[in-house]
Amino acid sequence: MRLYSTERVRPNRNTNAIKGNIRWDAGKSFWFFAMLTGGVLAIVWSPSRSGFLVFLATTAITICAGHSVGMHRLLIHKAFETPKWLEYTLVWLGTLVGMAGPFGMIRAHDMRDWHQRQRVCPPHPSHGAGFWQDAWWQMHCRFDLDHPPHFEIESEIANDRVYQWIERHWMAQQLALAVPLFLIGGIGFVLWGVCLRIAVSLSGHWMVGHFAHRGGHQGWTVEGLPVQGYNLPGLGLLTFGENWHSNHHAFPHSAKLGIDKGQLDPGYWFIKSLAAIGLAHRILGPSDLPEREGLKRLAPDELGVPQTS
Repeated sequence: MRLYSTERVRPNRNTNAIKGNIRWDAGKSFWFFAMLTGGVLAIVWSPSRSGFLVFLATTAITICAGHSVGMHRLLIHKAFETPKWLEYTLVWLGTLVGMAGPFGMIRAHDMRDWHQRQRVCPPHPSHGAGFWQDAWWQMHCRFDLDHPPHFEIESEIANDRVYQWIERHWMAQQLALAVPLFLIGGIGFVLWGVCLRIAVSLSGHWMVGHFAHRGGHQGWTVEGLPVQGYNLPGLGLLTFGENWHSNHHAFPHSAKLGIDKGQLDPGYWFIKSLAAIGLAHRILGPSDLPEREGLKRLAPDELGVPQTS
C-alpha cells in the first residue's frame, strides 16, 4: 500500500502506518494528574473571584495568542509571518498551554496529520475510540509504530537555539508565570493561573480534537481519506476558531479558519490586528495555495445542515 509523504514526515520502504502499540506515557500522565490535582485545589481550597479572573485571562492569552495563533497557524503551518521576536513570544505562550515544547507540538501534530492522510488510519490518531477510551489514549498514552517514518523538522526551526532551549525546558517555562502570580496573589493564584488553566486546556484541546473528527457539520470533504474534519458550530469564541476543523482539513495552510459567513474566528482577528500595526504579513488565505487533491465542496443537501455561505 502506498504511503503518502508530508513536508516533515517521509516514509521509507520499511514504514508501516498501522502496526504499533499504544503505551502509557508516565511523564505525560503524571503531568496531567498533577495539574488536575492543583486545579481541584484551586476550586475547593482557594476559591476566589480574582483567582477565577486570573484563570480566564491566562487561558485566553495562552490558548488564543499562544496555541491557536503561535503554535498552530504560525509555527506548524506557516500561515503568516511576523518579526522573530514576536514569533518567539507567541510560540512561548503556546508552550505555556502545557502540552509540549515547540518540537514536541510539531511532531504530535504532523504525525497525526500524516496518519490521517493515509488510506487506512489507526484508531489512536483518528480519534476512533469511544469518548473515555480516547481521553485516556490522547492525554495519557502515546502511539509507537513498529516501523515509523522518517521525521525531520526544517533546519531553521530545529537549529534555532531559542526553540531548542524552550523545548528542553518546556515544563519549567511555567515558572515564568507562576513566580509573578505567587508574588501577586500567593499560592492560590498559582493554582488558578497555572494548574487549573493547564488541566482545562489539555482537556479542552483533546475534546475539540475528539469531536472534530467524529462527525457533524462539514463544509468540505477530502475524498479517498478515512478521516475527515468536522466543524463544531457555536464554539468559535470558546475555541478561538479552532472548532472549524472541516475548513482546516480543506485548507491547512490558511490563517483564516472561519471561512464561511458567520463563522467566528478570534484567532484570525488577532492576526489581522497584528497586521494592522505592521507586525504580521504574508497572511495566507484558503485560495492562496493549490487545493488539496480530492477536495470537494459539499452542497447543503449533502450536509444535512444548512450552509451559512
